[in-house]
Amino acid sequence: MNFKPRRFKTVIAYDGTSFSGWQYQDNALGIQQVVEEVLEYLEGGKVRVYGSSRTDAGVHAKGFVAHFELTKPIPPKNLVRAMNARLPESVRVLSAAYAKPGFDARLSAKGKEYRYFLYQAPIMPPHLVPYWTYCHRELDAEAMAKAAEYFVGRHDFAPFAANPHRTLETTVRNIYSFTVKRRGPRYVFTVRGDGFLYKQVRSMVGFLISVGKGNEKPEAVKEILEANAPRTARVETAPSRGLFLWKVFY
Repeated sequence: MNFKPRRFKTVIAYDGTSFSGWQYQDNALGIQQVVEEVLEYLEGGKVRVYGSSRTDAGVHAKGFVAHFELTKPIPPKNLVRAMNARLPESVRVLSAAYAKPGFDARLSAKGKEYRYFLYQAPIMPPHLVPYWTYCHRELDAEAMAKAAEYFVGRHDFAPFAANPHRTLETTVRNIYSFTVKRRGPRYVFTVRGDGFLYKQVRSMVGFLISVGKGNEKPEAVKEILEANAPRTARVETAPSRGLFLWKVFY
């Protein structure tokens, strides 16, 4: 019996340490490939999975969203159990639901939230190494928080992005909020926006860390954005392991 395809919306969490990122790649293992292989087993045929973002190698996710279509009549709750039974422990489907036919995990998104985790102390606890970036130098939390405010608004973020090796319509993005919170040795950078360029979040955080170290003034963010010049060595990219795609808004 042939069933009409049903579109599913899933929320996925993953530890990106051993993956080359979300996107399928011919010469490396992406999370998309792992998810598609499980779905193809359940469906008994080819399944294409579409993700909300292209996370980089080593980047993690707490609330990544993906959509796909299945013809097999699998209820959402059963689908979650069946997928998690076959996925590696580093990838978990947190929820699944039927989606409207026009729902698109990427195109329907209204915004995203990323969080970046930094540990500043003389010694880094080893159990935090895969998920926190380490800094032994003292940081000025107030200066970093002030610098983060300059990112908020609509700007051309080309100076804080890397070459994606694909054509972009625009490098202008809207940042809704950007905060830096400290609790003891732990710093959490939280940024929300309508979308992000390739390595934009890691580049913004990398620059904030430079501000925290005293290498740059908070006002330098405004200066670089207003100059609208190509990226320079002043903007460093923070390591991937501290970054999490936290939530996608629809």
